Amino acid sequence: MTLLIVGGSGFLGSELVRQAKAAGHTTVATYATKPGNSTPDAWRRLDLRDAESLDSVVADAQPRVVINASSGRADWAITADGPVQLALVTAKRGTPLVHVSTDAVFSGTGTTRYDESRLPDPVTPYGAAKAAAETGILAVHPKAVVARTSLIIGHGLSVHERLVHQLAAGTTDGALYTDDIRCPVHVSDLASALLELADGSAAGIHHVAGPDALSRHQLGVLIAERDGLDASRLPAGRRADSTTPGPLDIRLDSQATQRHLRTRLRGAREFLSSAAAGQRKG
Repeated sequence: MTLLIVGGSGFLGSELVRQAKAAGHTTVATYATKPGNSTPDAWRRLDLRDAESLDSVVADAQPRVVINASSGRADWAITADGPVQLALVTAKRGTPLVHVSTDAVFSGTGTTRYDESRLPDPVTPYGAAKAAAETGILAVHPKAVVARTSLIIGHGLSVHERLVHQLAAGTTDGALYTDDIRCPVHVSDLASALLELADGSAAGIHHVAGPDALSRHQLGVLIAERDGLDASRLPAGRRADSTTPGPLDIRLDSQATQRHLRTRLRGAREFLSSAAAGQRKG
């Protein structure tokens, strides 16, 4: 099976490439500025804002399935418009599409437990762009999968893990919020789950996150303890007291998706435990 991984140079994309190759799949990966450190069968430069380039890359790769793991942050053209254009191209060719979305499509106010039936109510430009992409994708490609996830952790390479090290070392300013709750997922678990969704008959919205609900500060403490850092050096704060907008308590309920997966989505307390740290070092 040939997979086209859009955003293959990123953190999640690199793990998707690694697992797809290990499973024996022919893998084509795209990048926006430069190829990543993973080793797909082929790299293709792709600007999601360029419809002609997008159509050309898909036509050249002839993939059995496309996984969009790209991230354009709050850039509407990349994060909202680009994925919809990708959905148009794949729908026209009858190619299955798995699009990675985020828990940031929710506000985290009021109801905190979010299953797939909850309607998006984003409070940031990034969340709004992601919510718009979801709506557009499923409108033009109803058989596509939209996989919402949470904070992605793993191998010491994630944004959050790097931030924890910087805060503990005192090389950056900031604080880890105690009122910003998420359900972190390990990058390896997430990639495995996405590949399962790509290889099955799934369609529509699926939640793919870990079962443990933790504040960003609690998560930071677990990372610090795993990595032998002084967790007491991690500054704590409250998003509600800050000038930085963002969702508050978002607990993605992934039980419905988990029942149909072979991959077990581990909680952060498990994959950041001392035993897991020993396996990582080994």
